[in-house]
Amino acid sequence: MRSDERTFDPEPNVVLAPLTTLGIGGAARWFARARAVEDVAAAHRWACERGVELFVLGGGSNLVIADGGFDGLVTQIAVRGVDFTRDGDDTLVRAGAGEPWDGVVAAAVSRGLAGVECLSGIPGSVGGTPVQNVGAYGQEVGDTIDYVSVFDRRAESLVTIANAECQFAYRMSRFKREDAGRFVVYEVRFRLRPGHPTTTYPDVTRHFDRHGIPVPTIADARVAVLEVRRNKGMVIDPADPDSRSVGSFFMNPVVPRNVHGRVAAESRDGEAPGFPLPGGNVKIPAAWLIDHAGFAKGYDAGRVGLSTKHPLALVNRGGATARDVLALAVRIKRQVLDRFGIGLRPEPVFVGLANDPDVEYLANVDTAD
Repeated sequence: MRSDERTFDPEPNVVLAPLTTLGIGGAARWFARARAVEDVAAAHRWACERGVELFVLGGGSNLVIADGGFDGLVTQIAVRGVDFTRDGDDTLVRAGAGEPWDGVVAAAVSRGLAGVECLSGIPGSVGGTPVQNVGAYGQEVGDTIDYVSVFDRRAESLVTIANAECQFAYRMSRFKREDAGRFVVYEVRFRLRPGHPTTTYPDVTRHFDRHGIPVPTIADARVAVLEVRRNKGMVIDPADPDSRSVGSFFMNPVVPRNVHGRVAAESRDGEAPGFPLPGGNVKIPAAWLIDHAGFAKGYDAGRVGLSTKHPLALVNRGGATARDVLALAVRIKRQVLDRFGIGLRPEPVFVGLANDPDVEYLANVDTAD
């Protein structure tokens, strides 16, 4: 046994549901926390030597875990630490993958640094942000990430991956796509600088109008985004049952302009919201499609349902199972597809559900218009 593995002693049969925001999931066959990059390497070797699968857990905010749990080693990344250093007009923010994401945002905003203020209130940890290319209200982390430090399980070495090599796209990166499972993120460095806040989304600008803020600061933008997210049940709050979710379950679909025009023409009032993108495409809010397909806020399906504040959040109302969540998600996707000809794509990662027919249907991009 290697000397650095002697203290790596995973716990058997640890229930995962309490480690997720959805509150659903069975037990991990083995579970450990990695508080340093050496622990990440040790977890990889431990799993390889025993022939078991390794799953890396972050803040648990974007996961649907199987009712049967995970038959392998779950390692929660708990590498901490944040530091700020100047680089000319920029500030480099280096954060451990186990740092709570919103704490890093708050620290950046308190220093007057722009670029992540609209990502306030998003649950989870820093390590998950480049994987998902987390974004909201006109910002994406891919716009500010300088590099991502990872343990490469294939090469069994530490690697620094520059922004251009991360292949960031809408809610996507190489870490989630072709290299899923290969890299374990242990640190992320962001490049920020003072500037004006991003204020492009109507929900945010309406907040400024209501509060009489004609020239908002970065701090004002954070307050606005937190209020908007809280009103939608998208800020984790034990006292708010609507926050027992994975956040937005479906991505906002990006479609050609003519498809958006058709959707608008077929809608009840002849209109449909859309955000024009470069290249002639339009991003349509998935929440609008879900609502207009017959699933309104507060939709009740027994132990699961939709948030009373936002139709994009599938909520565990108490005692729900992963199968309950998947069944409702499939119904929603089918009905949106039947109504508008647009296939919604899920945001969360599905754990312990390989080859599950419901998951395969949800992830199938061929159902898109």
